[in-house]
Amino acid sequence: MEGVTAVPSPRPEPAGPSRTGRTSLAAALLSGALGAAVALLATRQEWSEGTATVAGGAFPLTAKGSDVTGVPAALAVVGLAALVAVFAVRHAGRLAVAAVLALSGAGTVAAALLGASDSTALDEKAAQASGDASATVGALSHTAWPYVAAVGGLLLLVAGLLALRYGRLWPAMSGRYERSGAPRPRRAAAPADPDRPEELWKALDRGEDPTGA
Repeated sequence: MEGVTAVPSPRPEPAGPSRTGRTSLAAALLSGALGAAVALLATRQEWSEGTATVAGGAFPLTAKGSDVTGVPAALAVVGLAALVAVFAVRHAGRLAVAAVLALSGAGTVAAALLGASDSTALDEKAAQASGDASATVGALSHTAWPYVAAVGGLLLLVAGLLALRYGRLWPAMSGRYERSGAPRPRRAAAPADPDRPEELWKALDRGEDPTGA
């Protein structure tokens, strides 16, 4: 029909940077916090067990993750701190902190996997129990906790990679206090009340006549 103008139907807007930033931010926070918690928990559990020969008998020995190596726990704390710090910096600083987060995760994985087959802690305990510095542990076995710690490190690594890839889209902690790049104007000082006694004394100190018009 003539005189009728067709109105185009609105097209759905594609997901913008804000939606991508929110999704990646939530994923990084969940992955990083969970990874640090898992790694710290795993290092407090039993990683290996064995026996030492003492006075002709077998003496059972166990070693926790913290006895085997302190690296996973230390790197998990560093990674957790980096996860928080990534929101306090911007631009190049954010990339640097995100790199620290990723490296903390990778280091946690490596240290946990190396500790999964380490017998040094149990050998030291066997030497102490037997009184023989050359004694070693026998019937050595390992639990699954070192691999759990490695999974925690992997989650930290994922959080760091997300921060490296999408960190530029994330807000900073101070962002809600800023309205523009210009500094906030200072409030003008309230005019002095000449009728106040302290203002009269100040005027006299300056050599002025407070009663003058």
